[in-house]
Amino acid sequence: MPATADTADTAVRRVPARLVVPLVLGTLLNALNSSMIAVALVAIGDEFHAGAEVVWLVSGLYLATAVGQPMMGRLADQFGPRRVFIAGLFIVMVAATLAPFAPGLGWLVAARVLLGIGTSAGYPAGVALIRRWADEVGDANPMGGLSAISAAGQSAVAFGPPLGGVLILLLGWRSIFWVNLPVAIASLVLVLLWVRPDGPVERASARDRIRQLDLPGSLLFVASLTALLLALLTANWWLLAATVLGAVGLIWWELRASTPFIDVRMLVANRALSRTYLRQAVTYVLFYSVFFGLPNWLERGRGLTSAQSGLVVLPVAGVGVLTTVIAARLIRTLGVRPVLAIGSGALLVGSAALLLVHSHTELVVLVLIAAVLGIPNGFNGLGNQSAMYAVAPTSVIGVASGLLRTAQYVGANMASALLGLTIGAKADDAGLHELAMIMGVLSVGLLAFALVALRRGGRVTESVGGGR
Repeated sequence: MPATADTADTAVRRVPARLVVPLVLGTLLNALNSSMIAVALVAIGDEFHAGAEVVWLVSGLYLATAVGQPMMGRLADQFGPRRVFIAGLFIVMVAATLAPFAPGLGWLVAARVLLGIGTSAGYPAGVALIRRWADEVGDANPMGGLSAISAAGQSAVAFGPPLGGVLILLLGWRSIFWVNLPVAIASLVLVLLWVRPDGPVERASARDRIRQLDLPGSLLFVASLTALLLALLTANWWLLAATVLGAVGLIWWELRASTPFIDVRMLVANRALSRTYLRQAVTYVLFYSVFFGLPNWLERGRGLTSAQSGLVVLPVAGVGVLTTVIAARLIRTLGVRPVLAIGSGALLVGSAALLLVHSHTELVVLVLIAAVLGIPNGFNGLGNQSAMYAVAPTSVIGVASGLLRTAQYVGANMASALLGLTIGAKADDAGLHELAMIMGVLSVGLLAFALVALRRGGRVTESVGGGR
């Protein structure tokens, strides 16, 4: 029997806490580890006598996550989401245990990569578990559970820097790795107790498994992105040639793969979707440039402690939690394009404000600028997600969603390279202003893109699930 609006709402509210709580704990680990490291880079650099190369602590996790999210999603489809969720938690615990004993920066980067692989399992496997429950109870849109996971991620991003700052102040930088253990253990215990086991795995040959994962495509993607990051960080322009060759090889392979890691044909055919991924990547270049660059300057250029810089940066993510709610309402009434224009305008204003900042700027002014730079976190983030749902074909919505997350982490890696060239090399006022100028140029591009689309499209009210 088809569900009425009332019964559907009741079903949404019935998403059991016994399912949501362990999934929330497991999925927030990725956001928590992404954000806490922002206030630990200075301390880790001092420990290992490292300079701009500490950005690989950020890039290593994001490279692993950019590939790991869709890969873990495929593994969840093949072997069962509960199994993959649990495997990810075990990987997190191993990485969190080994990282504090790293004898050098390279070993610590390797531990962060392992941590990125483990935390990549949480989101796709968690969504798959919620979808499995929804199918069993006949609820096709379990927004209660999905919203809880999203809100947990936003909160982890918001409170990661202040939490990391306090931990570093009291226990040192190693504590930001130890904190994973109680969260992962709690999630593991609750999943084992409360979440129904997966069914038997369908038999398939090892060759079929490998082909479905598209390991060559994944490796080509990592090689191309790594070569580009190295080219930007080291100014070795021969690596740009390697980047181009890797990209050409990636496209050539993906056009022939039966289950491509990146569906090139879909991206070429659906230009609106491709533009959404581009906006997403550029947006997160800007977001992570602020999120990691500002604490670096606050500690080295402004002379704040890790805990103080974490509190100053808190509005960047904290305001994003609030503006997500506002953006959701505006999208229903005005459409996606005005929301993207507002968010891009806030990025431009915040970038321009950073040009006026110096080492003696009052803290209250810095907090206000951080709040302005937090507005796009909700507007552009939710706007791009809604645009993706509006233009992605229903038949490939899972793949399209995974690629949106990949675009986010590609942007994060590009932000790491940008920081290495600017504020990572000299965390003073001049470095901050160089970063702000580049951010301003990118913000102008995003704003112009949104205004042109708004002028052409008028009042568009794309909504979630609007794809064909």
